[in-house]
Amino acid sequence: MISQVFILSSKGDHLIYKDYFRRRNHYNHKDLYFLHIRQGGLYWVATTTVGSSPFAIIEFLNRLAALVKDYCGSLSEKSVQMNFALIYELLDEIVDYGYIQTMSSDVLKNFIQTEAVTSRPFSLFDLSNVGLFGAETQQSKVAPSSAATRPIQSSREQGGKSEIFVDVIERMTVVIGSNGVLMKADVEGEIRVKCYMPSCSEMRIGLNEEFSIGKSQLRGYGAAVRVDECSFHQAVRLDEFDSHRILRLCPSQGEQTVMQYQLSDDLPSALPFRLFPTIERDNGGRLLMYMKLRCDLPPKRSPLTFVCLISLSQELSSPDQSAELKPQSRAVVWQIARFAGGTQLSALFKLEVPSLSSASMLEVGPVGLSFELPKITATGLQIRFLRLSPVQPGPSQRWVRYVTHSDSYTIRI
Repeated sequence: MISQVFILSSKGDHLIYKDYFRRRNHYNHKDLYFLHIRQGGLYWVATTTVGSSPFAIIEFLNRLAALVKDYCGSLSEKSVQMNFALIYELLDEIVDYGYIQTMSSDVLKNFIQTEAVTSRPFSLFDLSNVGLFGAETQQSKVAPSSAATRPIQSSREQGGKSEIFVDVIERMTVVIGSNGVLMKADVEGEIRVKCYMPSCSEMRIGLNEEFSIGKSQLRGYGAAVRVDECSFHQAVRLDEFDSHRILRLCPSQGEQTVMQYQLSDDLPSALPFRLFPTIERDNGGRLLMYMKLRCDLPPKRSPLTFVCLISLSQELSSPDQSAELKPQSRAVVWQIARFAGGTQLSALFKLEVPSLSSASMLEVGPVGLSFELPKITATGLQIRFLRLSPVQPGPSQRWVRYVTHSDSYTIRI
């Protein structure tokens, strides 16, 4: 049973507060349990009484955040503030006297009447703002900038226009030793579907014919695409998966993750970035850090965002080369606006370090890379086709997008 629901800002300010038993300003910590998650820079909190499953409450909070994202278009403090009436209406419908009634957007769309209020801020981190659909620049002509971040209710107002987005998103965890040897390389990926179609009986997603799970026999005639583990949404039908690598499902309006997979220590392609560091001390007692960074992507590919974070162990003054020094975190941040594939960049940092010694030089590092790569998957997973049945009346558009970003990309020096 759920007693209260809070949505808090990153600073802990109340944005949304719902008490299902109307106990104003009364908290008994001995009888209540507080559970929370963090999504979209917000804290999603619920209180419950003894006897309730904490895992069920956590799942409820995750689904609540997904519903708010579907109905508001995005998760942020601003979007919650602008759509507080819509969120309160959602909370009234999905929970009744502390008991969860439904979390299905197909059911809720018959009861939710409040329209979402949206804004269109430009963001480099928004997947829909860049040419992820095959275009070579951000001036993509195949989809508007806010195509995948609008509320699902907006699909009713567009004169029969319907769209569906399939995103293949992968996160890399890499550790490279000080001798340049790869120590760890893991990839976690997922296929997300966001549907703006008022009705769709079935969708068929075709994966690589060579896609295999585990150490099983290779399939097809092309290069193998292998993962160690794979799981599917409960709505996905797998009767054609073993023979033809086809996922079948009836998507509901909103966003859902239809497939999750993982690959460990056996990447089919080379790492996207290599760093060659040199740490020295000059005659004046300054610490010299020479960083040569190489991008091993194809020549026409480049990361959307790229940040190099160099950890230090001493309090430092400002470096000579243009870079941001963060004394609080003891790190130098090297930001690169454009980094084309097949090229390399270098930087020389000269730092004044009090009482620099050979022992303190060994404490420099590690280096962390943060990046986002559009139109690339580390595992090689691709969508062969995306088919809808029956054929949708009126104009309909289907988009397939790929992105790989760093979860933790660490290089020891």
